[in-house]
Amino acid sequence: MIKTEAAYKQALEQIRKDRIYMDEQKKMFNGMGLTAEQVTKALEPTISFHEQLKEEVEYYERIKRGEFDLIYNFETIGKTLIAYRIYINMSQNDLAEKLEVSPAQVSRDERNEYFGATIEKIKSVMTAMGMITETRVEPKPLMAV
Repeated sequence: MIKTEAAYKQALEQIRKDRIYMDEQKKMFNGMGLTAEQVTKALEPTISFHEQLKEEVEYYERIKRGEFDLIYNFETIGKTLIAYRIYINMSQNDLAEKLEVSPAQVSRDERNEYFGATIEKIKSVMTAMGMITETRVEPKPLMAV
């Protein structure tokens, strides 16, 4: 997951470099007489990483626009906290100052997507970002017999 504007810019540059590299590789493989299927097979790992990076860039751009996914369980709360920080244009350093912790601590928390964080920590992060949430509990649909 891209968590900073600097990482976003690096990802965009990497995508540009990947396209150039893949074009060069295609030309080389075609020049060697490989079939289209063989060229595709040879480039599969590069294409896979390229597509994954594109998805991360698209996700970062969506959250910058404020397009968040619903949270259906608490397993994704960490990713949502990071996304919201990005959306409000708050740096990790800014968040660290508001929480009165080191920037390294915020970086570690985000690297782990707040896995294992206490409710108190989650609440303090949300408060520091001015985040408002709504919780709704619904019964699980009964299975038809």
